[in-house]
Amino acid sequence: MTALLVAAAAAYGVFLAYTSVAFGWRGIGLGPHFRGSSVGGRARAQGWLAQAGIVDVRPVELAAVMALLFVTGAALCFALFGGVLPPLVAGMFAATFPLASLRNRRERRRSDAREAWPRMIEEMRLLTGSLGRSVPQALFEVGRRAPDEMRPAFRAAHREWMISTDFPRTVAVLKRGLADPTADATCETLLVAHEIGGTDLDRRLAALADDRVQDLQGRKTAQAKQAGVRFARRFVLLVPVGMALAGLSIGSGRSAYGTSGGQVGVAVGIAMVVVCWLWAGRLMRLPEEDRVFG
Repeated sequence: MTALLVAAAAAYGVFLAYTSVAFGWRGIGLGPHFRGSSVGGRARAQGWLAQAGIVDVRPVELAAVMALLFVTGAALCFALFGGVLPPLVAGMFAATFPLASLRNRRERRRSDAREAWPRMIEEMRLLTGSLGRSVPQALFEVGRRAPDEMRPAFRAAHREWMISTDFPRTVAVLKRGLADPTADATCETLLVAHEIGGTDLDRRLAALADDRVQDLQGRKTAQAKQAGVRFARRFVLLVPVGMALAGLSIGSGRSAYGTSGGQVGVAVGIAMVVVCWLWAGRLMRLPEEDRVFG
């Protein structure tokens, strides 16, 4: 098995060297590297990190943490089962933990934002209508009472407004900091009202608030129906791990894991657990809104 892995790595290295010399390809992918896709990928990664609330973290730093967890997971698996293939699969699985943690954090922040936006939009309706506030003034006044996770974006937008008094630039700063579809729609509505005026701002904000309430109620209903399935999903990880540890302590279990067949079986088992875990998460994932004005 080790010889097969070494041969495959050597063959891929020859392929990379040949395509680099013959075709001028760069990178470690199977095809040529395009600068545009790389820039777009970095922009998507930055937006994803902004939604998770860690906009100051660079993707390179995230990759370094993933590499460290890969080494740690592979070392722990090697201590249990030995060999090369099971530690490799376990290390790859451990490297996904930061992404899973960021996804959970991102979902919590977006859930908090979904719950806060209907109230904030209603406050903006009141401030711009009955109380006669200007659109920028109403936006920043509501932002001071926003959830803690959203306030840094509002403060950054307020600083931009105080420096430049350019509302389109201010809105762009706020949208970049919040990275939220509802924030995009709300900011664009306020921007149009500020730029060209009109008397229908109250009606548009009311319609937007009603839409956000309906979306929030629908998501809460779906999550309540999934509560039992989410609890059962945890057993996808706990039961196989418990069975593997029990097998190590019974008879010649440890030596059996060291054979070629045992190594392949462990690697396939870990891979199946990972696939089932990811598949179950994908099935339970609720649809996300696209950022039309992002």
